[in-house]
Amino acid sequence: MGKKKKRAQLPFRLNILFLFVFLLFSGLILQLGVVQILNGEEAQDEINRTENTISEIPVPRGKMYDRYGRLVLDNEPVRSITYTAPKNGAKVEDRLKLAKKLAGYIDIEDAEDKVSERDKKEYWYILNEEDALEKLTDEEKEEMDNGEQYNTMLKRITEKELAEIEWDDDLLEVIAIKKELDAASELSPHIVKNEGVTEEEYAKVSEHLGELEGIDATIDWNRISAVEGTFSDIIGSVSSSDRGIPKENEQYYLSRGYSPNDRVGISGLEEQYEAELKGTKEKVEYITNSSGEVVDSKVVTEGQRGNDLMLTIDMELQQAVDKIVREELKTAIEMHPSKNQYMSDALVVMMDPQTGEVLTMSGQHYDREEKEYRNQSYRTLYDAHRPGSAVKGATVLSGLDAGVIKPGTVFHDTEIKIGQLKKSSYRNLGNVTDVQALEKSSNVYMFHIAMRMAGEFNYHYGMKSMNFDPESFTTMRNYFKQFGLGVETGIDYPYEATGYVGPDPRGGNLLDFAIGQYDTYTTMQLAQYVSTLANDGYRIRPRLVSEIRSPKPDRDELGSVVESFNTDVLNKIEMDDKYLDRVHEGFRRVITQGTAQGHGWASLSEYKVAAKTGTAENEVYKDGKKLADTENLSLVGYAPYDEPEVAFAIIVPNNGTGNGQYDINHKIGTRIIKKYFELKKNRDKDGVNKELKQSKEGKEEVED
Repeated sequence: MGKKKKRAQLPFRLNILFLFVFLLFSGLILQLGVVQILNGEEAQDEINRTENTISEIPVPRGKMYDRYGRLVLDNEPVRSITYTAPKNGAKVEDRLKLAKKLAGYIDIEDAEDKVSERDKKEYWYILNEEDALEKLTDEEKEEMDNGEQYNTMLKRITEKELAEIEWDDDLLEVIAIKKELDAASELSPHIVKNEGVTEEEYAKVSEHLGELEGIDATIDWNRISAVEGTFSDIIGSVSSSDRGIPKENEQYYLSRGYSPNDRVGISGLEEQYEAELKGTKEKVEYITNSSGEVVDSKVVTEGQRGNDLMLTIDMELQQAVDKIVREELKTAIEMHPSKNQYMSDALVVMMDPQTGEVLTMSGQHYDREEKEYRNQSYRTLYDAHRPGSAVKGATVLSGLDAGVIKPGTVFHDTEIKIGQLKKSSYRNLGNVTDVQALEKSSNVYMFHIAMRMAGEFNYHYGMKSMNFDPESFTTMRNYFKQFGLGVETGIDYPYEATGYVGPDPRGGNLLDFAIGQYDTYTTMQLAQYVSTLANDGYRIRPRLVSEIRSPKPDRDELGSVVESFNTDVLNKIEMDDKYLDRVHEGFRRVITQGTAQGHGWASLSEYKVAAKTGTAENEVYKDGKKLADTENLSLVGYAPYDEPEVAFAIIVPNNGTGNGQYDINHKIGTRIIKKYFELKKNRDKDGVNKELKQSKEGKEEVED
C-alpha cells in the first residue's frame, strides 16, 4: 500500500517541472517576438554598431600682434569642399562615381596640370581591369605581390591605349577630383577644393550633400597679413591645404598627434611657434556600423583656435625702416650704377639692449634680373659678412682684459712691416690711446693688440717675422664669442647662421681678424655685440616674441597672458667695468669728433648716439674668378649713450670703392635713429601714434 502511494507522487512532480519549463520557454519566445517585431530595427542597429572612432577637425591658427597690440597676421575664412573617407575606406569604383557627381557642381582650375600620366593610367586601369591583368604572365602573378603587380600593369599601359580615351576638360576634372578623394584619410576631412570656391559652387554642393557621401561644404582659412607684406618672411608660412605635413617632417608631426593633411608652420615664426599657434582641434565621435558607414556622431570636444603671439616688433617703426633702407639702397645703386654694380643688399637690426627685444629687422634686396626691390628680412639672420672696424670695440676689450694693454696705452700709428707683409691705417694717425684708436678707427693700434696677444711684445719695423702662438686665434675668438660674435645669438627662430670662421691661423690673418677683415658675422650678431656693450657687458638673448596670449572671439581684444618671456641673460662679459667705460667713451667720440663726424650726426646730438663705423675689403668672385674689389660698409651703435634704450647694426655689402662713395651706412643710421625717437615722442602711454589716433578719431566724428 505504501509503495503504490510513493510511485503515484513521481509523475506529479515531473508534470510540475515540465509546466515550469514550458512557461519559461513561452516567455522567452514571446520576448524574442517582441524584440523582433517591435524593436527589430533598433536592435539590429545595436548589433551592427562597432567601436567608436574619434575624428579631429582643424581650427584656425593663432594671430600675431606687434608690441603695441596692432594686428600683424590674421585668418581669412574661405569656402571649402572636403571629403571624409569611411572607416574601412571606399572602393575605387565608388570614389570614381563620387568624383563624377562632384564634378557636376564644382570646377577645378588647371585640371590638366594636376593630372599626371600615372593618373591617366590608373583611370585606364579602372575601365580595363581584365585587359590590364592580361599584361602579366602567370609566373609574374605568382611571384609578385599585389602592389608589384599593379605597378607593373601600369607601366605596361601604352600611349596608344591611353590615346583611345578622349581626355577632355570634363574628364580631367573628374580625375583631378578623384585624385584628392584617393588622398583622404579615414574619418579625417581632406580638402578637395578651397581656393576659388564660388558662392554658387558652395550652394550647389551644400544642396546635394545627401547624394555626395563623405562630401561636406565647410569654412576653411587662409593666413592674411595686416601690414602689406612687410616682415612677412620672418613671420613665415604654413603648408598648403592640399599637401598637409611636408614629407620630410611627417614622422615628427604624426608622433605628436597630427593628421597627414594638417596644415603646419613650415618656416619663420609659424614654424618656431607651431605648438602654440596650431590650436585645439574639434573632436567628433563617429559611431559606425559593421560596414564602416557612419550611423551617428557627436562633438566631444569643442575646437579652439591657436594662441596668439605678441611680437617684440614695433610694426610702425619696421615699416618706416623698410622704407628708409629701400630708398637709400635705391639711391646708392642709381647714383653710381657702374661703381655699385655688385651691391644688392642693405641690412638693419634695431633692438632694446636691456631686454633683447628686437624692434625691427629690415633686409632690402635688389633683384637685378627682375629689376625690383624686395623685402628679405631673413638675410639679417642668414647672411654673414666681414664687418670691418665695427668690431674694434671687442678687440680693445680683448687686449685690456688679457693685459696686453692698459687704459691709456699709447701706440704710434704708422705703417707696420713684418717680412714682406705691410699693413697700415687709412692714414698715419700718430700717437693714439685706446680711446683715440676707436675714435679715429686706427688699424695699427688693433694690430699691436693682436701681435701682443700672439706673444710678440717687441715689434719693430721691418722685422723678419713675429712670434706667433696659434692658440692666440682661439683666445681672441673666445673673447669675441662673449659678445655673440661667431656663435648663435639664441634668437627664437628656426635658423640663424653663425658666420664664416677663417681656417688659416697665421699671424697676418690674426691682424686682419682684429680689424674685422677675416671672420664674418650676421647683422643680428653685430646687433647683439653692440647691445652687449651698451648693456654694461650683459649679453641678452634676442627675442621676436614677448608673450603668448589665449585667443578671444572679439577681434579687437587681446586674451589673457598664457606665457611671458623674461629677459634672458646668456652671459656677462668677464672683465673690469672700467674697460667697458673706455669703449663707451671711444664710441661716443666717433660721433662727436671721430670717423662719423660730417656724416649728418651733428643734427642728432640731442639723442646722444654712440657708434662705430666699419669698412671691410670684400672681393667678388664668380666661378672661381675674381670679378671686382668691393667694400662692405657697416655701422653699429646705441642711444642715448648714458642710458641706452635702442641699439642698432647696419651692414651694406659690396659697395664700390674710391672717391664719391655713397656713405649709405651713415645715411641709413641717421634716418632710422631720428625716426625711432620721433615715433617715441609722438606715442601715448599705450604706444599708439597720437597723430594717427587723432586723425582716425576726427574721421569717425565726421562719419557720425
